Amino acid sequence: MQIVLISAPDRCEPCRDMDARIQEVLELKPLTSAGIRIIHADRQEAEAAKYNAKVIPTILLVNEGEELFRAEGRITSVLFETLVDAVLLGTYDPEEFREHAPSGNVVFYRTYSRRTESDQRETFKEAIHRVAKDIKELGQFTEDEEALVLKQALGQHALPSGRWLWVGGTQWIKQQENFSGAYNCTSTNVDSLEAFGLMMELAMMGSGTGAILEKDMVAKLPKILNRLKITKVTELGTDGGDAETRMIGKFNEASARIIVGDSRKGWVSAYQRLIELAYDPNLRARLNKDGNDCLKVIIDLSQVRPAGRKLKGFGGTSNPVKLGDMFKKVASLLSQAQGRKLSAVECCLLIDEAAACIVAGNIRRSAGMRQFSWDDLEAKDAKDNLYTQDAKGNWKVDPIKENLRMANHTRCAHTKPSLEDVKAAVTKQFFSGEGAIQYVPEAIARSSADLFETRDDMEAFMEMYEQGYGKDFLCSLIDVERPDMHKEEKEEELTDRLQRYGLNPCGEILGHDFHCNLAEVHLNTIDPRNIDAQIEAFQAAGLQVAALLHHEFAVDRYAYSRMMDPIVGVSFTGLFDFFVHAFGEPWLAWMMAGRPNTQEGYEFIEKEKGYLGIWRRAVHTTVKEYCERHDLKVPNRTTTVQPAGTKSLLTGASSGWHPPKAQRFIRRITVGANDPVALAAMEYGFSVIPAQSARDEEGNLLDDINDPRSTEWLIEIPTEVSWANIPGVDQHDLSQLSAAAQFGLYMSVQTHYTEHNTSATIEFREHEIDQLAELIHGHMGKGYISAALLARFDANATFPRLPFEPISKEVYDEMVERVSIRGEGCEDFHQALAKHDSADFELTTSAACTSAACIASADRAEAEGKV
Repeated sequence: MQIVLISAPDRCEPCRDMDARIQEVLELKPLTSAGIRIIHADRQEAEAAKYNAKVIPTILLVNEGEELFRAEGRITSVLFETLVDAVLLGTYDPEEFREHAPSGNVVFYRTYSRRTESDQRETFKEAIHRVAKDIKELGQFTEDEEALVLKQALGQHALPSGRWLWVGGTQWIKQQENFSGAYNCTSTNVDSLEAFGLMMELAMMGSGTGAILEKDMVAKLPKILNRLKITKVTELGTDGGDAETRMIGKFNEASARIIVGDSRKGWVSAYQRLIELAYDPNLRARLNKDGNDCLKVIIDLSQVRPAGRKLKGFGGTSNPVKLGDMFKKVASLLSQAQGRKLSAVECCLLIDEAAACIVAGNIRRSAGMRQFSWDDLEAKDAKDNLYTQDAKGNWKVDPIKENLRMANHTRCAHTKPSLEDVKAAVTKQFFSGEGAIQYVPEAIARSSADLFETRDDMEAFMEMYEQGYGKDFLCSLIDVERPDMHKEEKEEELTDRLQRYGLNPCGEILGHDFHCNLAEVHLNTIDPRNIDAQIEAFQAAGLQVAALLHHEFAVDRYAYSRMMDPIVGVSFTGLFDFFVHAFGEPWLAWMMAGRPNTQEGYEFIEKEKGYLGIWRRAVHTTVKEYCERHDLKVPNRTTTVQPAGTKSLLTGASSGWHPPKAQRFIRRITVGANDPVALAAMEYGFSVIPAQSARDEEGNLLDDINDPRSTEWLIEIPTEVSWANIPGVDQHDLSQLSAAAQFGLYMSVQTHYTEHNTSATIEFREHEIDQLAELIHGHMGKGYISAALLARFDANATFPRLPFEPISKEVYDEMVERVSIRGEGCEDFHQALAKHDSADFELTTSAACTSAACIASADRAEAEGKV
């Protein structure tokens, strides 16, 4: 086995740079002349021609005449070291992901792999070195900490957040104005006009947005004074223009022209300015003086570059296809409320119009959470009749409310609802998917954990909170802890603490005007018998989140939140897999029986509790010690469980704490038509079919990916969970796992591991409504905060091409064999991708909500034609 380098360093700067990298690696891992061959492209033209080198430098790995690896252009030191290791070991294994993670390549190269300086896609190892180096520098790690984080990430045991996997190590994320782009999600109180622009900018940076829209919150907004009328939206420019938004106001003529800037801040500023015009008292006075009833506004898009061009400050490409429509809808919404304040639902629509504009045309979900008052009846029923059917059975979406689809809606219960109210909410969720309940007192109690010594103290606070004395209770605790605290300072802290029930889009983090700060342990990659390995993984994850606490946000409300209540959240995924491996088929049988209160069940619960407690303590100790050493405020809650939809596919984990859909299933992943990842997947052996959106004029699904109407494709990947072949497990049908069993496991995690909240999607059938309602009601005040409920969907044949399709072992084996036949000779996905890739193909990541509830509800709507 030999590395071949074709180069011309005397005339080629990239070649000289590559030589320096090679020497750096070879100083640590020397090769003999037999291990590396250097060919001068000019002086040894005939030799270079044998390797068909079209670009210099070209680096190859060959073995007995067979080309195993080729890179045209410079490669990183990390990748070159991989080639050196192959030569030294005499073997080259290009597979980057585990046997039970067949979706790993597709997901990684679709979602997380960036381009190197030579426009090649980085490998998983390169990506990990990129983000680990950056987090080490940000976190000022010791050598031991750096080594631990890198080892655990390369081993796929502990990974940073999905956003950090994408932006970590880039120059973009080192700028303070872009720090928010490092975080999956946020939550913002909608208590001022500023909040709307902030959330649009967060979404444009790839961060999901939570918003508290309770009545007392939106009541802080002023009345709308002015009616706006969009009289014209100009065409887009042919290339990028001014980055800054400008407004030319001719108020004496009751007109204004907003020239939208060609940048992230330009889009946001134009959106914010339009909103502020509706509230401007000086404008109102001028309109009244001149006898005008509205302001006529021209939206000038001449400075905005067309779709597909990189947008300044966006971190990706622009797609202004819905930009003009957004301004029209925003102006219409504001004008209809002239003379009064916006309702919570109208505020929600104002946020969601911006969200819809941002994600338009991209293959990604919007991530959003909107929290409403319990007694806000308009909000409770906001999504009712969102879809209607015409006489032919075709679904149509309400054009006014359509963008309410962009976010999850939750009702905030500040006192424990009656059992009847909970049953009504559960029933509504079964039939519509809407109406989730948040029990606020638990969220506030957990978010002030530093004030409570025991769980009993928390429960006492919740009781007093429901009676209206929550503030007094917290005040008394602060008085004991800090008796000399200044009155105004105490009042500010109490206000902050009582607002710490904000949720991020997937509901796993609690706080007030916060940024999520997540890392994740992949339990399915760790031996249940190796406690030390588990502790190391959770320690590494703790260091990853603690490092980001060095970020200082530019926006005052987010900076204040971090100062008062620093947020970290170490999550895990693959818990169900871990427990099956740890406890075997008997634990699975007990789960399938509903987790009955037997002696065996008691023993299983104690074992679960043991693992969960070890992991929680490892995180807490690591974060506390790190923060104290760096003089950072120690977070009072450190553990959570996120939905873990996308990253779980990198290792083949069952998402978060949830069970997998089945022991074996087809996983379908959406990509754009002719995406190089899809072309590589076909070469690798996977089948590719048109997506749900590909339909003919009659609404029938298309079968030909080459049909021009097929603009999205699905990659079909046969998948088997890591424990599928343990004796006895095949007798259990996971689709029959009861809601009670799911709730029991969820509450075990919520009680013994999670200090924030556990993101949960409980799947249930109609006959389980009463039981599930009783469980939720009974656990309010005993750990429950919120969970998504999803009607269990059994009829896969009715709606084909869903993301998950359970299959038998026979079908799985047959599909795997076909993949092997089609992909014969292709063992390196990265190399297959390089054949089809182009620097012109723009890579983007998504601010996706990847919880089961979001994916299932969105894809079911698509399957039913509700698009």
